[in-house]
Amino acid sequence: YGAKIRAPHALVMTFLFKSGSLREKLRSIAQATYAHSRNLAYFVFTYKGLLAAQARLQGKRIPFHSFLAACIGGWLVFGDNNPINSQIIMYLLSRVLFASAQLAVQKGYIPQPRQDPFPLLAALVWGTVLWLFEYHRETLQPSLQSSMTYLYEDSEVWHDLSDFLIYNKRTDSK
Repeated sequence: YGAKIRAPHALVMTFLFKSGSLREKLRSIAQATYAHSRNLAYFVFTYKGLLAAQARLQGKRIPFHSFLAACIGGWLVFGDNNPINSQIIMYLLSRVLFASAQLAVQKGYIPQPRQDPFPLLAALVWGTVLWLFEYHRETLQPSLQSSMTYLYEDSEVWHDLSDFLIYNKRTDSK
C-alpha cells in the first residue's frame, strides 16, 4: 500500500521540483517509496502485535488498547522527524482534526453549526498559509514551500507555453 501511495507522489514531486540527473531522481523516488512502505509495514506489525498482546493480557479488547498501541507504534515508527514521516503525520493530522470536529458534533460536545463551516475554514487556512509563506516561509514544510514558490513567485516570469507545461525556472539566455 505504501508503494502504491508514495511512488506516484514521489514521481510527480521529484520531476517537478528536484534537480539532478535522471539516475538521481529515480533513486530519490525509490528511496521515498521504500521508506514510506517500510514505515507503514512496521507500524501495522507493531500496532496489530500490541493490540493482540493487550487483549491477551486483559482477556478482552477494550477501546483504549487501540489508542495505546497506535501511540507506541507512532512513537517507534514515525517518531523520526524526516520528510516522509512529516508528510504522513500532516496527512493524518488534517483528517484527525476533521473527524474530531464531526465526532464533537455527533456527541453533542459542540452544537451542530447552522451553516456549513467549511467556507470559513477554507478562508482561514488559505489566509494563514499565504501569510506564513510571505512572512515566515521557513516555518512551512519544504515541499509546500516549493509548490507555493512555483505558484506565487515563479509564475511571475513567463518565457513561453513550456513554462506552464513543464517548469518555469530557467535563465533568460534565449
